[in-house]
Amino acid sequence: MGETQVGRTDAELLAAHVAGDPQAFGELFGRHRDRLWGVALRTMGNPEDAADGLQDGMVAAFRRAASYRGEAQVTTWLHRVVVNACLDRLRAAKVRRAEALPDDLEEYGGRGSLATSTRSEAEVDPADLSVAAEQRRQVLAALQQLPEEQRAALVLVDMEGYPVADVARMLDCAVGTVKSRCSRGRSRLAVLLSDLVPPARGPAHPPPRNPPPPGAVPPANPTRGPPA
Repeated sequence: MGETQVGRTDAELLAAHVAGDPQAFGELFGRHRDRLWGVALRTMGNPEDAADGLQDGMVAAFRRAASYRGEAQVTTWLHRVVVNACLDRLRAAKVRRAEALPDDLEEYGGRGSLATSTRSEAEVDPADLSVAAEQRRQVLAALQQLPEEQRAALVLVDMEGYPVADVARMLDCAVGTVKSRCSRGRSRLAVLLSDLVPPARGPAHPPPRNPPPPGAVPPANPTRGPPA
């Protein structure tokens, strides 16, 4: 019986769950747990609320699996269910003051991201790890200041690396809406995280010995905008 479980696709596992296989959904969730957790954490901002949001999403996916029509990949559908569950929690708690980020958030923050470094911790300078943890904390804190729709779009596009078209399906909105939310969110994050961006400095030049000839136009150094 164990051999029949090997090699099944996500769609096959979901179909098996609908057909009554008691192991299929657990296997499917285990396959995508880390990325789903990463999305929930970045959307909710702390491990406790992320765990609740992820649980809500998985319960909804478990119960509504028969509604999956195969129009998107199963992982896209799962992310949509989890993100919507998290957004529902955020909207319900909108009047509540945002909780402070916990001191141990760096333990959880690296899970699920496509941009995570491939180097092991043994290969990374401890000072670099400390700086990265603090930067991650600041990014997550800044994310909590964005409207939830902008936050969800940025998490899925910029942090999880999903194509805009897939995110539009997850969030049930137009592609242009996702792009607009990402653009507005990036602009606001650029301001909130300005301390993390070192000021642009041109190459060092010695003081001029002679003034430039009349009419000479100095070369224009292109300015660099905030990171996308």
